[in-house]
Amino acid sequence: MTDFKSARTAMVDCQIRPSEVTRYPIIQAMLTVPREQYLPSEAQAIAYMGEHVDIGGGRVCLDPRVLAKLIDALAIQPDDLVLDIGCGLGYSTAIIANIAEAVVALEEDEALAEEAAATLSAQGVDNAVVEKGPLVAGAPSHGPYDVIIIQGGIEALPDAIADQLRPDGRIAVIEMMGPLGVAQLGVKGANGISWRRSFDATAPILPGFAAEKAFVF
Repeated sequence: MTDFKSARTAMVDCQIRPSEVTRYPIIQAMLTVPREQYLPSEAQAIAYMGEHVDIGGGRVCLDPRVLAKLIDALAIQPDDLVLDIGCGLGYSTAIIANIAEAVVALEEDEALAEEAAATLSAQGVDNAVVEKGPLVAGAPSHGPYDVIIIQGGIEALPDAIADQLRPDGRIAVIEMMGPLGVAQLGVKGANGISWRRSFDATAPILPGFAAEKAFVF
């Protein structure tokens, strides 16, 4: 039987810290949130292997290193309101909820959304809410947001999502260019979002985020 607590510690020591993620709130969240509980039962044994995990429907739970580095780049603060787009089964939401004041988790797959909500509730995560709806529409009723994070690859960012970011707010995405990808960090200013490259990463493109609309990073 897998010792998940030891596996979490090994994940942090062998994957997260060597990736130059050292912020205490992120490390503490990665040590305490049971990733295996936010995965399909058949995938729990590989919860801490350091890779994207298939959660069905072409969707994945991001590699813990990628998630940690995205959160680290965003410098999430204790008073931040965060929009977590494509939350899947809720692992990213649970991690962020340990760091931010509140998290709105958006998921358009009804089965994933229902399971995420149930698991978050069972795990006592009381500062997060799961919203069901198209990922490309965001969740404007709860915004604007201090931080937006997208849990998958994108080729285009809809204006509707950019519009939900507060002035000086931060957004992290994985921009896919064919088989290659790069994590981009954006900061919203008076003239729109200014982007900078953060690190190399790849992820399956989320529904609706293929390059149908022109958007320049």
